[in-house]
Amino acid sequence: MSTALEPPPSPGPRRGPVPLGLAVRLARLAGRAARATGRGGTSLPGKLLTRLRPDAIAAMSGRIEHGSVVLSATNGKTTTAALVASILERHGETLVHNRQGANMAGGIAATLIGDWRRGRPTGSTGLFEVDEFWLAGLVRDLRPRALLLANLFRDQLDRYGELETIVDRWRAMVEDPANAGVRLVLGADDPAVADLGLGREACYFGVQDTSVALPGLEHAADATTCRVCGSAYDYAATFVGHLGHYACPRCGHARPQPQVTAERVVLDGTRGSVIRLRIDDAEVDVALRLPGLYNVYNALGAAALCHVLGVPATTIAAGLESTSAAFGRAETVEVEGHPLQLLLVKNPAGANEVARTLALADEPVDLLAILNDRVADGRDVSWVWDADLERLAPQVRRVTCGGTRAAEMAVRWKYAGVPVDRIAVVEHDVAGALDAAVAALPSADAPLHAIPTYTAMLELREELVRRGAARGSFA
Repeated sequence: MSTALEPPPSPGPRRGPVPLGLAVRLARLAGRAARATGRGGTSLPGKLLTRLRPDAIAAMSGRIEHGSVVLSATNGKTTTAALVASILERHGETLVHNRQGANMAGGIAATLIGDWRRGRPTGSTGLFEVDEFWLAGLVRDLRPRALLLANLFRDQLDRYGELETIVDRWRAMVEDPANAGVRLVLGADDPAVADLGLGREACYFGVQDTSVALPGLEHAADATTCRVCGSAYDYAATFVGHLGHYACPRCGHARPQPQVTAERVVLDGTRGSVIRLRIDDAEVDVALRLPGLYNVYNALGAAALCHVLGVPATTIAAGLESTSAAFGRAETVEVEGHPLQLLLVKNPAGANEVARTLALADEPVDLLAILNDRVADGRDVSWVWDADLERLAPQVRRVTCGGTRAAEMAVRWKYAGVPVDRIAVVEHDVAGALDAAVAALPSADAPLHAIPTYTAMLELREELVRRGAARGSFA
């Protein structure tokens, strides 16, 4: 038995860091074991790797031949990354890309593991979508050539706090001298994002066509006051939430002039849109296969990022046109002869745009609304009351509500104006909610639109894979 007078035991010889090659092999084995036992394993190998080698992301990404590009936003990261990937691959790049959407440190590390062969990545360019809260640390590790910051909306307040929390983190990141060489690509129509370029060189993108503007600011609008003097902005046009053409009536601070724009926008309901894309002095018409004005913004962000990388406008246009819906984001599958479109919703701004897009069809819609409150969704689901579902309610023929907060979803639709006899509740059971929604469709080939939150989308899509209606989760 030791006493206080005895010297502490020797810690033994100090061990050096685990060799990178060994750490990668161990992480791969852990991922295989997790998948073999049915526990997934998307991020687990990366989490183990960064535990064994905290410098792994920096060490591995530093060996990518043409460096990396990074993008972040509250809404649209995965779709924007898919658009960028289509363009860059058409331009001749091979990518190290977290296509699975795992966008925190573990997911980025796992992506690097998956592309690692004989001590280096096989891809020529890194393309990483990054969670907005993890962005600063991962930019430090990845040291990207260019950084696209597209938008900031309130999202998961119980995890991230108010919008200003993210704005402050992003501003500190941009002002960090270590990031001085990173080329900034910023959304001109989002005041909080555009202001990150004050006093710096940046490439801006935005929508010019005011024919698709909203009548006024939405209830869910967030960044609406001038960062220079604190006055409320005057908006000449608003497009999505607080995105629009704004100016401060007191000090004159205003939306910057974008270099990449949608000069004309024609929305075609849930089928897609046509835009006249201008990049500096070049103009080209682009037919997008992705619905909604929010996907026009995603396309503009992708175009601007690729523009600063030196990709020609014709290649950008061709890449945008060839991109189909990303995993769960306007993806369409067939269930028992019915087209089922998955439209992810996770905050008021996204829900409003989905409602707006569905309302454009001007015909009755059948909905499967699945609301979860798990950690990845945000425990606080009060955001559904800030979404303007009233816009779509008159067209709802029937809404089937499922998920852990199915009853709350049903109450929200009731107060939006949907008659109670058109609302069904199937609590917790995603498979049962899907069956109920399909069974209630009015005809043999009638479409169904699913609007799930994030974890609900994963559950629903796994159920569709089990039924053979969709390919593997991240195909």
